[in-house]
Formats: sequence, structure tokens, C-alpha cells
Amino acid sequence: MTIVEHLEELRRVLIVSLLAWFAGTVLAFVFNGVTLGILLHPLKTVLAHAHSIVNTAIFTSPTEGLTVPIKIAAIVGFILALPVILWQTWLFVSPGLRPVERRFVGPFIASALVLFAGGAAFAYFVMPIGLNFLATFLGGNAMYFPDIDQYLSFFLLLTVVFGVTFEMPMVLVILGLLGIISSTWLRKRRRGAYVFIIIGALIVTPGADPFTPTALAIPLLVLYEVAILVLARVFHR
Repeated sequence: MTIVEHLEELRRVLIVSLLAWFAGTVLAFVFNGVTLGILLHPLKTVLAHAHSIVNTAIFTSPTEGLTVPIKIAAIVGFILALPVILWQTWLFVSPGLRPVERRFVGPFIASALVLFAGGAAFAYFVMPIGLNFLATFLGGNAMYFPDIDQYLSFFLLLTVVFGVTFEMPMVLVILGLLGIISSTWLRKRRRGAYVFIIIGALIVTPGADPFTPTALAIPLLVLYEVAILVLARVFHR
């Protein structure tokens, strides 16, 4: 293909991806009540046990009643459109890959999506623990009034942090396949890696509670060992 043909193909990929994102956003906006109910469930669980005078998030700006659902719909719409976006990206780059590279791309993309989804789901279920600590730390000296925009920003940040860090074994396996590291190399540096993972979990997690970094560090330590096993037994590296 010529440069012009490549640009035309890239233009087609971008248009199809944007249309899929727009369609997903519209669909998510139609069902924004269900989506917000799912996202606010951890907060409602905390408020039910915190003896708060409110039982859900509040908003103080008149525009937040519309802007918050639009933001959530755009994010959920992107997630819904992700299979189409990845498929279009694959159609664009696959002609330039060798057969052996094409054979590995599919499993790696699927594994990356599963790991990210697993990290995000894990964050969703452990968030009430840390959130309850933060919301009740001051005791009776102050009352927690959760603003919906701030809560959803915290929620999004936490799920992204968990989702991205859960990609660690994928990165280690790719480095192993490239010959940069090996399972033996990872075993020899296990102690230092554990310290690095624990410190990293303390740094990247939002909030100041001790529970969220612990909830992140434990599965990352397990995933580190999984990466060693995959390199040693699957790829013999």
C-alpha cells in the first residue's frame, strides 16, 4: 500500500471507531440509571453502615445532574466500543506483521483485556473497605457528604489503577519473550520485586487508607509468581 492508501485506511479505522464509540455512548446514556446504580452501590453500602444522614451521593451544581451522566456514558460507551476499536486496529496493523507475530497477538490482547477487567472488578469489590475507613475516620467530629462527581472520579481512578497494574504479568511475559528477562532472572530477584510491588502499591493507590494498597499488593505478588510459571512452563524461558 502507498502512503496515501495507508492514510485512507487509517481514516476509515478512526471513523468506524468513533461511530462505535458514539453508538456505545448513546446506548449507555439511555441506561444511565442502571449504570449509576451499579457505580454508586459501593458508596451506598458504606453510607448504610456509617450512620450518615444521606444514603447516596449528592450534587451541589445544577449542571452536574446532566454532565455526570454524560461523562459516565462516554466512558461506558468507550468500553462497549472497545471490541470494535480493537478489531479495526487489528485490521490496520495485521498486514504488516509476520505470521508468528499474528499468532501471538490475539492471545496477548485477550489476556490483557481479561487482566484489566479482573483488576477493575477486584477494585469494585474491595473499594468499600477503604472507602469506609476514609468516610468514618473522623468519627462524630464531621459528617461525610459525598459529592457524586468527586466520588465517581475517585472510583474511576481506583479502577484504572487496579486494571493497569494487573497488566504486570503480561509485561513480564513479553519481556521474557524478547529475551530481556527470564523466569530464572525473576526468581533470583523475587525479594527485591516484592518490596518494589509493595512500595508501588502504596504510591499509586488513591486515598490514605491502609487497606486499598494491601488489597492491590497481594494479587500483584500472586501475579508475579504466575508470570514466572508462564515463562518457565509455557514458553520455556
